[in-house]
Amino acid sequence: MLGKLTLSAIPYDVPILVGTFIGVAVIGIAVLAAVTYFKKWGYLWREWLTTVDHKKLAIMYVILGLVMLVRGFADALMMRTQLALAYAGNPGYLPPHHYDQVFSAHGTIMIFFMAMVMMQALFNFVVPLQIGARDVAFPLINSISFYMTLVSAILINISLFIGEFSNVGWLGYPPISELQFNPGVGVDYYIWSVQISGIGTLLTGMNFLTTIIKLRAPGMKWMHIPVFTWTAFFACIMILTTFPVLTVSMALLALDRYVGMHFFTNDGGGSVMLYLNLIWSWGHPEVYILILPAFGVFSEIAATFSGKPLFGYATMVIATGIITFLGSLVWVHHFFTMGSGADVNTFFGIMTMFIAVPTGVKIFNWLFTMYKGRIRFEGPMHWIVGFMITFSIGGMTGVMMAMPAADWVVHNSLFLVAHFHNVIIGGVFFGYVAGLSYWFPKAFGFKMRDVWGKWAFRFWFVGFYLSFIPLYAVGLEGMTRRMNHYDNPNWHPWLLVACVGVFVLAAGVACQLIQFVLAAFDAVNKKPDALDLTGDNWGSGRTLEWSIPSPVPHYNFARLPVVRGLDTFHIEKELGRPAPVADLEPIHMPKYSAVGPVLGACGLLIGFALVWHIWWAVIVGLVVAFFTVVHRSANLDVDFYVTVEEIRADEEAFARRLAAAKAAE
Repeated sequence: MLGKLTLSAIPYDVPILVGTFIGVAVIGIAVLAAVTYFKKWGYLWREWLTTVDHKKLAIMYVILGLVMLVRGFADALMMRTQLALAYAGNPGYLPPHHYDQVFSAHGTIMIFFMAMVMMQALFNFVVPLQIGARDVAFPLINSISFYMTLVSAILINISLFIGEFSNVGWLGYPPISELQFNPGVGVDYYIWSVQISGIGTLLTGMNFLTTIIKLRAPGMKWMHIPVFTWTAFFACIMILTTFPVLTVSMALLALDRYVGMHFFTNDGGGSVMLYLNLIWSWGHPEVYILILPAFGVFSEIAATFSGKPLFGYATMVIATGIITFLGSLVWVHHFFTMGSGADVNTFFGIMTMFIAVPTGVKIFNWLFTMYKGRIRFEGPMHWIVGFMITFSIGGMTGVMMAMPAADWVVHNSLFLVAHFHNVIIGGVFFGYVAGLSYWFPKAFGFKMRDVWGKWAFRFWFVGFYLSFIPLYAVGLEGMTRRMNHYDNPNWHPWLLVACVGVFVLAAGVACQLIQFVLAAFDAVNKKPDALDLTGDNWGSGRTLEWSIPSPVPHYNFARLPVVRGLDTFHIEKELGRPAPVADLEPIHMPKYSAVGPVLGACGLLIGFALVWHIWWAVIVGLVVAFFTVVHRSANLDVDFYVTVEEIRADEEAFARRLAAAKAAE
């Protein structure tokens, strides 16, 4: 009845996992008890769990991303401390099989469930506001996208306590991911968590591409679109062109494992190289899917805190388009050593070097934006300066590895690991954290304490170099990745420094968590200097999201804005923020729906049942999902109108806050 699931699947004999389970159980029980004690179950269900409001979904994405950041960072701590200890006969404290799961989970979580989640959070919160829309094109699908991602994250964490996770790395390379060499359930957990989250991401890409094309405010021409929204647009194009490849890759690997096919088994007529080409033709564009929105964040922040328009707006948009095109023509540089041939390697090496050109254009555009500007080094601005230094180093090492001859020397070494983190941490993570602190006052109506944000940046910046510069060194000396012990005395001092670095990074994570806790404390106590009264918290906002109250009403705009040009809110401020002339009208909005959480629960049941071969549960999940969709399709009571009275009351309250802020100047 329970397929392959037995009591032996619970790892009673692994102290680390038992301790982790106890900690998670205590925290979970405490949260459930608090919600019950304060009688918030109804509120959570009505206002959050069933929401289709893009802003609330964005906040839930952020919460999920932060939880998975802590989870993935715990894996990083274990890896670095293991390598600091496992030297000269000392095996360290992680058995090899457990260590393999740790590095596999770390990569999977940080890419799929931290970086992608934070990207979708920014899409959800910022894009509709920047284009003057009241919601996304498909609000219910937006909710379903979130729950597909959430249940995938839950599934990957269930593997900690029931069974095991994949031990073959974050991309699941065959042949070691095939059933012959990996008969456990770890690879199955990987396949279905990635597959379900990929469906959610595909829905997000479709939704936001449609939103940007169809729901822009009156007068917003293509070259009036803010740069962040442009980067979201191009990222969605890449999602729609590459995530189906990931879906096919996981499906074919599942067919190999579940029904004995041989797509990727050489001795059965398949080809391992087919998998590598498929997974990397998704995998390298995925890097650009993540980095382009971070570029958009830096563009918004550079203009805001330099007090001047973004330099070279048109070239920034064109460069983003070129990166989108070239990003799908470079994947073979991940396996120059696999015998593709000199001609193929040369083509992909040249394409990889070309893609550095539009990226360099962006760096110079940001520098020229700051040149002769009135720069204010508030929290978000620190991250862009750190990014330009760190990402440039990562870019240079990337161009170095674009040369096939050089790549043959450092392929599969810790040099590659250092380069990858140079780009992902210095570019993606710095960008998303900057965006989070930049738009936080717009989401909640109050600022975070800047001093803790600055300390978080300092720890992350210094900790990054302490953690990863040593990996460049040991990589050049020949240390391959995924080693859980070593005997070379030349490597040990470098890995000790890297271990110190990861604890410096941990201090940065702690500062960020403290910043969130103190922000909540300030909100509860209504600390006067933390409140955002004007909606333009930073005082120099240029785009539409800064023209409306903070926090944003559920309908976003009382009147659809009329766009006057690029940086339309800046133009309005120069005109004295003229009073609107259009009358207020009732606003058509979607009702909240339980379809998202129900389909999410079905997805979790189906994913878990597929892992353990519980076929009746798979059927139950599919049937419930089918009838849920049918019921929703037949339901006509799916929308409502916001009354003019409610809108007018919100507008009058905002006008009073603006007047009070102006009087206080």
